[in-house]
Formats: sequence, structure tokens, C-alpha cells
Amino acid sequence: QVQLVESGGGLVQAGGSLRLSCASSGLIFSWYSMGWFRQAPGKEREFVAGISRSITSYYADSVKGRFTISRDNAKNTVYLEMNSLKPEDTAVYYCAADYSRDVHTTAAEYDQWGQGTQVTVSS
Repeated sequence: QVQLVESGGGLVQAGGSLRLSCASSGLIFSWYSMGWFRQAPGKEREFVAGISRSITSYYADSVKGRFTISRDNAKNTVYLEMNSLKPEDTAVYYCAADYSRDVHTTAAEYDQWGQGTQVTVSS
């Protein structure tokens, strides 16, 4: 049974930082590209960042220069380092796994999802 479990969310002031983690089990982690998505109330789920099997990373324009995605295949874990947080970054953040060598920015491409972790940035 595949499981993706996010952690690290919370409440932070604008300008602060958080590090999200997503621990996986039940899949061969190194075979998957991994992505982070977020969904704010009343909005569609949107791509935030992704990292391929070959450790190539991609970012949404809204987070470039502020967020960093990384992965540790030995720990079956993907991370999202978030700096210079803004109130508009407030959302539930989800990690997702895509059995592909490429990073996709569309949620429908992803096979497995975590339950999400809340990130709230106060002004």
C-alpha cells in the first residue's frame, strides 16, 4: 500500500520560513518524479514545485527564488524548503508521486497523493 505523509506545516509570519517533508512508503521512490501542489480555499489545486528522477527541479513562477525542492532517495523523502513566505502562500500543501521520468505540472498526471499539510502565513 502506497503512502505519502506530509509534515512540517504550521503558522508562520510573513517573511518566515518552513520546511515541508513528505515521507513515502510502498513504492520504489527513486522511480518516481515528485511534486508539491497547494490548494487555497476556493481555488484550484496548483503546481508549486517538482523534482524528477534525475534531480531536475521545476518551480511555479510564483515561488521561484523562494522555494527549493529536494529529495533524499535513501530516506524515500521529498522536501520543500520555503523562505520569504507571503500571506498568499497560505494553502494546504500536498506532495504527489508520478511514475514518470519527467516532472509534470498538472495534478491529473500524478498517481499518488498525500493527505496534505496546512501552511498559514500571517501578515
